[in-house]
Amino acid sequence: MRRQLPHEGTQLFLTYTGMETDLIFTQGVDLPGFASFPLLETAEGRRRLLSYVQDLAKLAQATDMGVIFESTTWVANADRGHAIGYRAADLDKANRDAIAFLVEARSTLGDVPTLISANIGPRADAYAPQDRMTPEQAAAYHATQIATLTTTQADLITGYTLAYPNEAIGILQAAKAHSLPCIIAFTVEMDGRLPTGDTLEAAITAVDAATNGYASYFMINCAHPDHFADVLTNAPWAHRVQGIVANASRCSHAELDNATELDAGNPTEFGAQLAALRHTHRQLRVLGGCCGTDMRHLGELAGRL
Repeated sequence: MRRQLPHEGTQLFLTYTGMETDLIFTQGVDLPGFASFPLLETAEGRRRLLSYVQDLAKLAQATDMGVIFESTTWVANADRGHAIGYRAADLDKANRDAIAFLVEARSTLGDVPTLISANIGPRADAYAPQDRMTPEQAAAYHATQIATLTTTQADLITGYTLAYPNEAIGILQAAKAHSLPCIIAFTVEMDGRLPTGDTLEAAITAVDAATNGYASYFMINCAHPDHFADVLTNAPWAHRVQGIVANASRCSHAELDNATELDAGNPTEFGAQLAALRHTHRQLRVLGGCCGTDMRHLGELAGRL
């Protein structure tokens, strides 16, 4: 059964991609390569992952929101998986298991509008992309992971924390080849521009032009609201931005990379800022927390929405 996606209706959706920073800094869990998918291999790891799913679902239900569950597959691609000892067959299994875990969890949650997003990350460091790919190279690179995810019950694919248009174009081309709905989430620096210097407007316009508007919608993630609030306007390109998954910290990406302690910001302020963005930009349908956030931040946000 095909489920209605956020841009197709009026339901607001809550989502969360801050789990890894919470696990590392708050719970003391070691995540080599920032990979959370290995947690699926142990009972304790699955227990930790399930608690996030259940807490998010309870919060969405209590505030009459839908929920998008993001899979643990952000770094489950060839280069980044191989760097921590996972080969092609291992990664194929990891991607399948990650979606199967969410499908099983969803079946126990009751009457909450839910979507399962197959989370795809960039090939290289999102904050300092080197050796940028052409769209064709990006499509070929991400095609393997996307082909695996096609065989699962994921409702959509989301390319998260992307830093330049060509990689986004390639992901969309690979998703289109399998007729999978796909969302693109760009990250921005403190000046509201992508790490490559592209403006958000230029990036979205270029991606839409190259893919005939295949992206279901665009999002911004892994940045504090202060870094992009002034960038969003009422221009037609900005209406393609229908999701915000923000950081708790105002720090730059370089500062976050070198941090030894978690900067959780101010949960109350976080919720108020994102709710204000939704009030101003009514096309926003998906809101949530990225680095440094936890259920306190999401609770403040959902309560205001």
